[in-house]
Amino acid sequence: MEGTDPVNKKLAAALSGGAVLVMALSGCTSSNSGDKGPDPKLVAWAKSVCDAVPAQNAKIKAANAAISTTAAAGKPETLQKTDSQAFQDMSDGYKAIAVAISGAGAPPGVEGGAKRQQDVVKSFNSLSVSYADLKKKVDELDTKNQAKFASELHDVAAQMTELEKKHQSSIDALQKLQQGEVEDAIAEQASCKKDASATSPSASSTTGAMTG
Repeated sequence: MEGTDPVNKKLAAALSGGAVLVMALSGCTSSNSGDKGPDPKLVAWAKSVCDAVPAQNAKIKAANAAISTTAAAGKPETLQKTDSQAFQDMSDGYKAIAVAISGAGAPPGVEGGAKRQQDVVKSFNSLSVSYADLKKKVDELDTKNQAKFASELHDVAAQMTELEKKHQSSIDALQKLQQGEVEDAIAEQASCKKDASATSPSASSTTGAMTG
């Protein structure tokens, strides 16, 4: 039976995709698709989205960091408390971004913008629900039985790994949302630029694949 230490490290590794996913909205550079620049209405839309990103991005990255740091502790009670809070923070973070993008509405003047926006909202809401479910499972872990706790935590890590498909779906949705003029509009936002500069080196290769 694996101990809680290696199992929680597996969990921390599985969570790494969560931190870089939200950065997809904060790492774009302008594609310079037009001399006149993006529509002012589209720029305003991008600002409403970008202004919501940094705080939630920080929350999600902190949740990942907390699990990684606590992975070495190995104490069931500590792991349960930390992982539970981390999953709650990630659920809240993805939900808040979904709400922000939903509230912003479809990017104005963008062909197919409504569907692209709705796909992103749906993806982030789905991730939020999944992390809330993981929190519930962690809260129900038996911390009094070391072997049982490790086994149950292993199941949580396995479920987290299965979430990779949802992460990829969300990445794809974000890529489609940020094409063309939307990318240019996002690139003009100070909040997105600031957040992009805070991207960790370890995530930069993955982020690069998701952004313009």
